[in-house]
Amino acid sequence: MTTPPIVTPFGGQPPPQQQQQQQQQQQQAQAARDVNTASLCRIGQETVQDIVLRTMEIFQLLRNMQLPNGVTYHPNTHQDRLGKLQEHLRMLSVLFRKLRLVYDKCNENCAGLESIPPEQLIPFVEDDGSKREERPGGQSRPASDERREILEVNKKLKQKNQQLKQIMDQLRNLIWEINSMLAVRS
Repeated sequence: MTTPPIVTPFGGQPPPQQQQQQQQQQQQAQAARDVNTASLCRIGQETVQDIVLRTMEIFQLLRNMQLPNGVTYHPNTHQDRLGKLQEHLRMLSVLFRKLRLVYDKCNENCAGLESIPPEQLIPFVEDDGSKREERPGGQSRPASDERREILEVNKKLKQKNQQLKQIMDQLRNLIWEINSMLAVRS
């Protein structure tokens, strides 16, 4: 005797509650895989700091190691330092692999974004002050006016400094000539 196959009431599909739970679990798993790019950058920054710290420790260990130049050394101390050095190098390798993963993931996350030239992202100070940012209502921003005034004052200050430098050079030359004339008369 064979038992008849069990037929589910939903046509071979799991019940809707289970489908929703499965979908939610899949979405949560996808969210866990999609880490925020800013968080990845922070992790990358911390990894770089760890790499620098480990590298400094490696150089410190190397500086403290004695070269085998005929001086007796303690084999235990040498083995301890060598073990520490190998551990630091292994950790450094792990940190570089971690940094590569973070870098690849950041590039993957940013692949779909349109590239914006850095000139548009960084606010540059303009020398002439000719560009003025305006609000939609036609009012100029107080910050841009203040920036323009600062640029003008800096320009005037540079001109005055240049004039003072020329005067100092002239005075130096004059003093040098006077001293050389006095030296010839003596």
